[in-house]
Amino acid sequence: MRNKVVAGNWKMNKTMAETESLLHELSAKLPDTSAEVMVAPTSVNLAAAVHMLESSAIETIAQNMHFAESGAYTGEIAADMLLSIGVNTVILGHSERRAYFGETDELLADKVKTALNKSMRVIFCFGEELEERQAGSHFEVVERQLKNALFDLPAEAWKQIILAYEPVWAIGTGETASPEQAQEMHAFIRETIAKAYDATLADLVTILYGGSVKPGNAKDIFSKPDVDGGLIGGASLVADDFIAIIKAI
Repeated sequence: MRNKVVAGNWKMNKTMAETESLLHELSAKLPDTSAEVMVAPTSVNLAAAVHMLESSAIETIAQNMHFAESGAYTGEIAADMLLSIGVNTVILGHSERRAYFGETDELLADKVKTALNKSMRVIFCFGEELEERQAGSHFEVVERQLKNALFDLPAEAWKQIILAYEPVWAIGTGETASPEQAQEMHAFIRETIAKAYDATLADLVTILYGGSVKPGNAKDIFSKPDVDGGLIGGASLVADDFIAIIKAI
């Protein structure tokens, strides 16, 4: 049976004091759930978050990491650095990293391999831009992103991978793919994995939806058979909203 996951990507938000306040509130209000709950604070607050959540069911995860073990990469973070503070899961391929920092499928393939070689889990993000959706090429774009970054991996590696489908046109815009659109794409993703590997593996992969999930639409989106949870942006910065989304799953 696939894991259900609700992960909050805080992006470049929250000072140390604000991080402590939000984590305290989330820990106090966290409902009983079989879903995995994760939060990704900014990198400078990761160690403190790990410490604050050590007796909580909430996992601290990272927003990004470099593919190199170490070296002259000013401002970057290596896998061993994350592991050394107790962070074992990393988000890779977020649309903002692709758009603002020029991350390519080939670069992301290297990052994924590094994370997996370090026995880390990866939340791998991908999805189409608005013009690609409008042109009807969204399935082709998603298939290409998956193939280029992940389909060279051995089947065994997929145990460490969570997918997060992000319709880029629905991130931070207030627009959301309908539950039917989300299900259509998630089913296509699963079929694409089945063709590359097999149906058994495809059925075991957790696939999250990431695109303006809110308390008001979470239940409808999460009710779809191929949607296994969400990668949450803005709503994860408000404790009551994030808790409501966790309850929805």
